[in-house]
Amino acid sequence: MGPAEAHSIAVAAGRDFYTDPDTGLMVMTELYLRRRGYCCDNKCRHCPYRETNTAQS
Repeated sequence: MGPAEAHSIAVAAGRDFYTDPDTGLMVMTELYLRRRGYCCDNKCRHCPYRETNTAQS
C-alpha cells in the first residue's frame, strides 16, 4: 500500500491522521485540514487551501 491509498483509507474511515507507509511519519488527512479551516503555510501534503500542493500522495 502506498501513501495515496493510506490517505484514501483514512479519509473513508473519517480519521484525522494516518501513518505514511513509506516513512512511518504521521500525516494529517485532507479531512482534518478542511475541518481546521485555514492553511498554516507549512506545505502540508494534503492541504486543500494551497493552490499547488507540493506532494499530492
